[in-house]
Amino acid sequence: MGEVEQRTTAGSRLGVQENAGISTLEHGQKMPTTPTGKLISIKVQMLDDAQEAFEVPQRAPGKVLLDAVCTHLNLVEGDYFGLEYLDHKKIMVWLDLLKPIVKQIRRPKHVILKFVVKFFPPDHAQLQEELTRYLFALQVKQDLAQGRLTCNDTSAALLISHIVQSEIGDFDETIDREHLAKNKYIPQQEALEDKIMEFHRNHIGQTPAESDFQLLEIARRLEMYGIRLHPAKDREGTKINLAVAHTGILVFQGHTKINAFNWAKVRKLSFKRKRFLIKLRPDANSSFQDTLEFLMASRDFCKAFWKICVEHHAFFRLFEEPKPKPKPVLFTRGSSFRFSGRTQKQVLDYVKEGGHKKVQFERKHSKIHSIRSLTAKPSEQHSESCSFTYGDGVDSPAAQSCRQGKELKVSVEDGGHHTSPSLKKSPEKEGRRLDGAVMEAMEEEEEVAKDRSQHSRSQTQQPSTGSLTGSPHLSELSINSQGGPAMTNATLSPNLSPDNRQASPLVSPLMNDQTGVRTDDEEEVRRKRFPTDKAYFIAKEVSTTERTYLKDLEVITSWFQSTVSKEDCMPEALKNLIFSNFEPLHKFHTNFLKEIEQRLALWEGRSNAHLKGDYQRIGDVMLKNIQNMKQLTVHLRKHTEVLVELENGIKNSRKLETLCRDFELQKVCYLPLNTFLLRPLHRLMHYKQIMERLCKHYPPNHVDFRDSRAALAEISEAVAQLHSSMLKMENFQKLHELKKDLIGIDNLVIPGREFIRLGSLSKLSGKGLQQRMFFLFNDVLLYTSRGLTASNQFKVHGQLPLYGMMIEESEEEWGVPHCFTLRGQHQSIVVAASSRTEMDKWTEDIQMAIDLAENCNGPTPEFLGGSPPDTKSPEESTVDQESEDDLNASRTSLERQAPHRGNTTVHVCWHRNTSVSMVDFSIAVENQLSGNLLRKFKNSNGWQKLWVVFTNFCMFFYKSHQDNHPLASLPLLGYSLTIPSESENIHKDYVFKLHFKSHVYYFRAESEYTFERWMEVIRSATSPASRIHVLSHEESHAY
Repeated sequence: MGEVEQRTTAGSRLGVQENAGISTLEHGQKMPTTPTGKLISIKVQMLDDAQEAFEVPQRAPGKVLLDAVCTHLNLVEGDYFGLEYLDHKKIMVWLDLLKPIVKQIRRPKHVILKFVVKFFPPDHAQLQEELTRYLFALQVKQDLAQGRLTCNDTSAALLISHIVQSEIGDFDETIDREHLAKNKYIPQQEALEDKIMEFHRNHIGQTPAESDFQLLEIARRLEMYGIRLHPAKDREGTKINLAVAHTGILVFQGHTKINAFNWAKVRKLSFKRKRFLIKLRPDANSSFQDTLEFLMASRDFCKAFWKICVEHHAFFRLFEEPKPKPKPVLFTRGSSFRFSGRTQKQVLDYVKEGGHKKVQFERKHSKIHSIRSLTAKPSEQHSESCSFTYGDGVDSPAAQSCRQGKELKVSVEDGGHHTSPSLKKSPEKEGRRLDGAVMEAMEEEEEVAKDRSQHSRSQTQQPSTGSLTGSPHLSELSINSQGGPAMTNATLSPNLSPDNRQASPLVSPLMNDQTGVRTDDEEEVRRKRFPTDKAYFIAKEVSTTERTYLKDLEVITSWFQSTVSKEDCMPEALKNLIFSNFEPLHKFHTNFLKEIEQRLALWEGRSNAHLKGDYQRIGDVMLKNIQNMKQLTVHLRKHTEVLVELENGIKNSRKLETLCRDFELQKVCYLPLNTFLLRPLHRLMHYKQIMERLCKHYPPNHVDFRDSRAALAEISEAVAQLHSSMLKMENFQKLHELKKDLIGIDNLVIPGREFIRLGSLSKLSGKGLQQRMFFLFNDVLLYTSRGLTASNQFKVHGQLPLYGMMIEESEEEWGVPHCFTLRGQHQSIVVAASSRTEMDKWTEDIQMAIDLAENCNGPTPEFLGGSPPDTKSPEESTVDQESEDDLNASRTSLERQAPHRGNTTVHVCWHRNTSVSMVDFSIAVENQLSGNLLRKFKNSNGWQKLWVVFTNFCMFFYKSHQDNHPLASLPLLGYSLTIPSESENIHKDYVFKLHFKSHVYYFRAESEYTFERWMEVIRSATSPASRIHVLSHEESHAY
């Protein structure tokens, strides 16, 4: 009588090893005994709409039921999911994993719980199991059908096309129309059917697993992905919706996000009756109040939302499950609720250890079956394998066959359909393309989430010599997470999915680095595994900077060309001039990069290890390619003409001007457009610097010295030939860039005019010191104020011709530190610098410019049209100054969005109260660097791995070198560069610190050489040159 028959699960029917799920206990703790006694039956609706009944002890906590569901599904990554139900007050709530079920659900027999996704990670590539991604895809499908995941028609059609591909396979118009007629994936689907089939036609050969991955890749970019709206009102009574995501708390008006509170900004979350309270960390730059209050429908609604906020914060932000609070002796105050379960980091670590055993599964709605490879130990490779549909309530013939110990291949439900290609490795496909839908990524702060909008870019097949497009350092996860033994000297393409199959466009850097946080042990193992020779890191610098250079070329050859081709506003002659000179460069450097990375792979011993000794050098590769580069000189010489003709075209065509301005607004154009046109000339200088360092490192008898020396001679000759034109073009480019930042200038760019310095000074007026932006040229000095326009341009207040000007120190006369007077022939002004150093820089450069103007025998430089001299008296009102809050990434978050031209060098100087000269810009061109760094914030615990590009006095952050545009930037003008002190408790090698006022960032390099290189290039931005190179009048830039 007392015995209870054990319930068979889908997994046990197939004879697979029982999966106890992921334990949430600390090491050394024992699992609490499961309550015994009467069993109750609870119905759970799965994501494929099947209903399952589970029998659990009456007094069992919610975790027992969730574990039973995960075990039934053989789901390893069950922590991303939860069980929700409609309580007796008709409020949808999550099942509390710590409380007994009967205390939460009044009548369990009459309630159907729903098994759904609870936590949506920032990148679906963090989901290592194909089954998990399949369940996430089902959740997206469900949200689309219910109208919860809103998007435009193009995105909806693209999403549905991937669902259809996973369900019925390759495109067939008749079958597609029948299938879409029977299945409704979205309200008003009929209007989208033609577009769905048009997209579906492009997915030929895509497996169900790949379709899931693509579906999630598109869905995660949508603003409403993973969002559940909770109605509320603000203090003014305006109806809004609150939601919670991995980044923090979001505020919506309808389905439009109007605000976001990042976890890093939130100090405390609480609720009082039906008031939901967010207490923010104090921030002088923020316009928000200390505590924000929102009114919800009832206390129960408010508490339910507070609970899910607590759980999201713990899951995504904590390293481990929070400890329970000790129970008070007498009085209790507030809720005792806490998050229960593994955090995301713990889940990723568990899966990474590879202790689980992968099993097969069958897609219920799909006519093409997908299967997880059973790759446990070699001795287990011949164990039984079969497929099952979770949700089947009765034993299937397939399950019976498995119990009989027979090896069973996946059967096809419909005899007319072919066997799933996922049973074997997918054939490698060249040229497979990502869907080119334009998505809008979620804005995030501090948490860098990759936006991989690869606009119709093909993924090329990788050679067998190692990783060429992925990270050159494959983590052990890529090999060992399959449950098999570690493979030695293995060559694994980065385009393999976690299921060990070619994933084509499914590659993500998070496959190799799931958490973005590298553990110390991992870092040490990685360092010991690769060469320590300085020459190796010099060669690696060639590779990392070449990747960035190729991306910069693609801004012109791919992105700009695509934009131009859609609009008929650029003359054909100009199109041919630009793209015919850049496409050969892109093709050449693509092959160059492959050769470099193949050599690095051999050097590291990742393949052909027996040849390792012959390939620990780079000079021969550099010599061969630099010699071949001579054939491209004709294209390099054309770049001067390209730059001039493009600017002339912009000047003569309003349409072309608008097109270029709009293109600069795109995220992919992270620098001024004309800067990309000069990149090939800059790259030659980088090769020269690299070869100089290599030759300096090698002793004369080194096997690579002769080739390196010859390569240096070749590249030095090329640089010498193009150096003069490069200097002219840099000045020309800078004048045109400044023209965009200034209002009221008609003729800034004239022959003979040279830019010398720009920066912030304070001008003394009747109302005291007023901040002004000064621009020094070789014939005139402009002073401006920041305008209140949407484009953040600077309005010219006055101009002082340099001819006949005098400089006088006047600190004692005016009683203002670092003050000096500029006396012109018609006007005098008194200005003050922020420091003695800044004052010396300005006075040196102004005096040098005055001397040049005095020695000039030509006519007096013409005034700048459209900006008459400033005749205001000191008593007149001045333009209101703006706070530093507007600067993108300089004062608050790294990822704060600013209006157009709000984060140029001019604006950075304005906010940081500093200046830069043309010499500084020239040095910045030479000091460019790319590579992986580990970043840590002042108050954070872990290190986050990022791809960093340093250029134009700024660090640009990417999640991977494959990203098309940066997600964040950090302008470094005004920052201090130091080494962390002992009191900061960093205790790591190769760490440098960047500090500006209250903003502190730590960065960690992989070797002594890369550490020194980052220090060198960043120092060039944080410590600008103090003296400009004096050009004689004969060296003036004419164009």
